[in-house]
Amino acid sequence: MKEYGSMDRAALEAELSSQQSQYDAFKQKGLKLDMSRGKPCPEQLDLSNDMMKLESYIGENGVDARNYGYLEGMPEARRFFADLMRVPSPEQVLVCGNSALSTMYYLVDLGWRVGFADSVRPWRFCTNIKFLCPTPGYDRHFKVTEYFGFQLIPVPMLESGPDMDVVEQLVKDDDSVKGIWCVPQYSNPDGYTYSDETIDRFAKMKTAAPDFKIFWDEAYIVHHLTDEIIETPVLLNECKKYGTEDRVFMFTSTSKITFPGAGVSALACSEAMMKYICKRFSVMIISYDKMNQLRHVRFLKNKEGVLAHMAKHRRRLVPCFDAVKTAFNEELTPCGDIAHWTNPKGGYFISLYVMPGCAKRVAQLCKECGLTLTGAGSAYPYHKDPQDSHLRIAPTYPSLDEVETASDLLCVCVKLAVIEKLLAEKVE
Repeated sequence: MKEYGSMDRAALEAELSSQQSQYDAFKQKGLKLDMSRGKPCPEQLDLSNDMMKLESYIGENGVDARNYGYLEGMPEARRFFADLMRVPSPEQVLVCGNSALSTMYYLVDLGWRVGFADSVRPWRFCTNIKFLCPTPGYDRHFKVTEYFGFQLIPVPMLESGPDMDVVEQLVKDDDSVKGIWCVPQYSNPDGYTYSDETIDRFAKMKTAAPDFKIFWDEAYIVHHLTDEIIETPVLLNECKKYGTEDRVFMFTSTSKITFPGAGVSALACSEAMMKYICKRFSVMIISYDKMNQLRHVRFLKNKEGVLAHMAKHRRRLVPCFDAVKTAFNEELTPCGDIAHWTNPKGGYFISLYVMPGCAKRVAQLCKECGLTLTGAGSAYPYHKDPQDSHLRIAPTYPSLDEVETASDLLCVCVKLAVIEKLLAEKVE
C-alpha cells in the first residue's frame, strides 16, 4: 500500500471507502469500550485484597490508630514513605489522605490565601499570577491552578522533561510566576522521565519569585513496565545542595499500588516547610486515616515489598501496552507520516500524536462507535491543543481482548480522519 501522503484523489477515495466499511463493521458490534482514564483494572485491585485484614490497631510506638492524634502520620508510615521517596528523614514526610491531588489543592490554596514563609504577600494579592504547565501534561493539575485564577503558561515537554531553557527564561525576571507542575518519572501522558540535568537545573535555577514552588508529583515512581528499575536524583536532596529546598513539594500515593478508593498519599518537603504546613493544616484536620496507614505498611512492608507487588501489576499491564503499540505499528506505520506515539517504560499512558488538525475528529469517530477516549486537547492548559494532534491512550482498565479491539478501532478512526483531511486539501 502506498503511503497516504503520496496517494492521488482516486486512491484516497478508495482507501476512505475501505476504512469506512471497517468502521461500519465495528459500529454494528455495539461496543462499549473505555480508554479514557488511567484506572487499575479489577485484577490489579484484587492483588491488594489481603491488605484489608488488620489484626491489630496498635502502632509500633503503642499508639492506637483508632483514636485521635498524629497529624503528620504514624511513625512507621512516615518512615515507609521516606524510604519510597528516598528522602533522608521521616521528619520530612507528611502522610495524608487517599488523594495526593487534594494535598496539592490545599497547598495551592495555602499559597493563595496565606502565602508561605518565603512569600512577600499571599498569592491572591499578586497581580496576574502565573503557573507553568509542561504540555502535554496532567489535566487535573491544570484544573487546580485554573480554579484559583492563575494564568496557565504552557511549556513544551521534551524527552528529557520540560524545556528548561523556556522554564529558566520565564522564572528569572517575572515574580508573578509562582510555580510549575511536574510529573518527573513516566510523565502523564508521554511516559518520559526527567534527565539528571533537568533535575539539577530545577534545583539551582534562579527565580524572581522568592516563593516559587515546584509541585513534583511522583505518581508513577514504582510503576515500571520493564525489568529496569529507573531511579533519578531526588529533587529535594538536590535542592539542599543549592539552598533551595523550600521550593519543593514532592508527592506520591498508593492509589495505583493498592486501591484508588482507599489509598494513602504523602508529601515530602524541607523540615522548615513541613513545620509551616503542619501548623496551618492542624486547623483543618486532627489526623488522616491512621488505620489505613497501618494496613498499607503492614501489607507492603517496605520499598522492596512495593517493588515485588508492582511486578504483579506489570504482568497484567505489559500485554495491554504491547497490544496498543502492535496495532499502531501494524496499522498506522504503513500509511506513512500520519501518526507517531510514545514507547513508555512505565506509567499508565501512551501518547498518540496524529496528523495536526485530526485529534478531535478521531475522538469523535471513536465515540460514535462506542470507544471513549480522554477528550482531545485535555492534556493542554484550557483544553486547547494548538496542533489538535494529541490523544492520551489509557490501556490499563479494559481487558486484553477489549484493548485489542479498541486499538484496532482507534487505528481505523485515525485513518478515516487523516484521509478526510487530505481529501479536503486536495484541489480538484
